[in-house]
Amino acid sequence: MTIIRAARLFDGIGFDEARDVIIDGGRIGALRPAGSAVAVELPDGALLVPGYVDLQVNGGGGVMLNDDPTPATLRKIARAHARAGSTTILPTLISGTRPLLAATLEAGRAALAAHVPGVAGLHLEGPFLAPTRRGIHPAAAMTVPTEDDLVALCAPFPGRLLVTLAPEMVTAEAVSRLVAAGVIVFAGHTDGSFEQVSAGLAAGISGFTHLYNAMSPLTVRAPGAVGAALDHPTARAGIIADGLHVHAAAIRVALRCMGPDRLFLVSDAMATAASEVVSFELYGQTITLKDGQLTNTAGTLAGAHLTMAEAVQIAVRDVGITLGDALRMATRTPAEALGRNDLGRIARGAAADLVALDRDLRPVAVWQGGERIV
Repeated sequence: MTIIRAARLFDGIGFDEARDVIIDGGRIGALRPAGSAVAVELPDGALLVPGYVDLQVNGGGGVMLNDDPTPATLRKIARAHARAGSTTILPTLISGTRPLLAATLEAGRAALAAHVPGVAGLHLEGPFLAPTRRGIHPAAAMTVPTEDDLVALCAPFPGRLLVTLAPEMVTAEAVSRLVAAGVIVFAGHTDGSFEQVSAGLAAGISGFTHLYNAMSPLTVRAPGAVGAALDHPTARAGIIADGLHVHAAAIRVALRCMGPDRLFLVSDAMATAASEVVSFELYGQTITLKDGQLTNTAGTLAGAHLTMAEAVQIAVRDVGITLGDALRMATRTPAEALGRNDLGRIARGAAADLVALDRDLRPVAVWQGGERIV
């Protein structure tokens, strides 16, 4: 049993003071007023928060999932992000070929069977995307799902499986079939009209991948995918707060429309995140980091050089989001999008995934499954 004494903590919804968090067997056994028992004392001024939950992680620690979809790669990516505060991630495949898709699903099953720390499942971003909104995704990979694709995606999966697709590329019947099989379906990389995207939402799409980016914009007579996201009463959306992908004012507008219980932060992290790597290859393109921005040789944005801890810092410092809202957007809200009530909270029975932040919101200590890793 481990006791962590927090002068101040955020439990996933609000703040509390002078609490002892009792860890027992990888779970939080109890939360009590600070007492006299021997406890781990946090650095002066530190804030204890739930481990961050990141639903879009293409890479990190110097590697990309696309390059080598194996349990070892998943482990390396998860470890790099855990040390930076993201104790739960969905490793994300960028529009692979069908053999690559199959290999990734196999690697995900193996990693989950081996209980690789931090891997909650997989995020398959494509390849069922709009060619006109593909961004860095390869044009040759853009396609529509076949019956074999649907069978593969609907097969039992031991963790959470999130699929990003363009609603205009996939029938409503196919979306409903995926959702009925337990797949979480998000809209993204879509040029769909408001009506097409709304039909996808009615069929079971429950969220949006990197809101604003790579989707039909909101205009006065054609609200597009952005309008459908902001107008819907329950759909959630991830957003990249790196100071490059989305203007601060646009993030504030989305937050006012959706609230911190629907809008959540994602890193869209690439190989450079949580590493010293400054360039890498993706589908034959060289992606280079310069001034905090990742681009290919044509200048197209290629994911983000970002961790969730950095996204929280930017959200508070540069966007003006309150600390409580920013933390909720990095913890409880993405956990709820996954349907994981044991994540993103500091409460009895929750996973003992915890991060201590200094006054500048930098992680200074991290516990994953009750084990201190930083």
